[in-house]
Amino acid sequence: MKTVPCSAVIDGFDPTGGGLTRDAIGLGRVAEKGLDVRHGTILSLEDINVSFDGFKALTNLSLYIGVGELRCIIGPNGAGKTTLFKMLTGQEAVDSGTVKVGDTVELAYVDQSRDSLNPDATVYEEITGNIEHMKVGNREINGRAYVASFNFKGSDQQKRVGDLSGGERNRVHLAKLLKTGGNVLLLDEPTNDLDVDTLRALEDSLEAFPGCAVVISHDRWFLDRIATHVLAFEGDSQVRWFEGNFSEYEAWRKKEMGSAADQPHRIKYKPLAR
Repeated sequence: MKTVPCSAVIDGFDPTGGGLTRDAIGLGRVAEKGLDVRHGTILSLEDINVSFDGFKALTNLSLYIGVGELRCIIGPNGAGKTTLFKMLTGQEAVDSGTVKVGDTVELAYVDQSRDSLNPDATVYEEITGNIEHMKVGNREINGRAYVASFNFKGSDQQKRVGDLSGGERNRVHLAKLLKTGGNVLLLDEPTNDLDVDTLRALEDSLEAFPGCAVVISHDRWFLDRIATHVLAFEGDSQVRWFEGNFSEYEAWRKKEMGSAADQPHRIKYKPLAR
């Protein structure tokens, strides 16, 4: 398994620099190395247990992800959603259980902090690596035009990354994410601070992506548009799997729990047995 911090495939953008279009963020083709789907499951977690500070964060979690699925992860802050991503990328170990990543999987991961950007680089340098003619997927593309397709035009390309707003930093990350080749996307709060055009382009591209994706988000409208499955961190160290989008999950939860489903509550964890 190869982990690619910023990778996927761009399929189309406005080479004249006319701005981001709905098909600009093109995940329409998988990377040259495709997913081997003979065994169905691309990513799997079996009986995962994770604890910290004397409490159980995850208890006996099992999760199987296949090609064409777009799993959305929801739940309060601190529930363990980002920890799940770090387990999949090998950044954090589990207390017990098994994490399996398919041999042909190339993970493309952008984390919530966006800390991997160089604050002293210009937008152009950070996205292109100062390469005038870039290889994007199977095509050679002018670096300036590629950067312009993410709404960085003219002098905006010379801005220092450290001086960018949150939305601009997010666009830089998306540009890097779509630059090379990955077939499984892990996106942690990808809609934070995005403008409407970039958000719509991201939604359309995820819908067309032929690999699989796992997305952490609090944006219910975004989740309704893209989700095929929901993984809900509901507290008490439990995670619930649901087939459908966010609205369908919410309706099912209200049917199960009644009025209690609408009541805010602080996340709780089970204490470790002594």
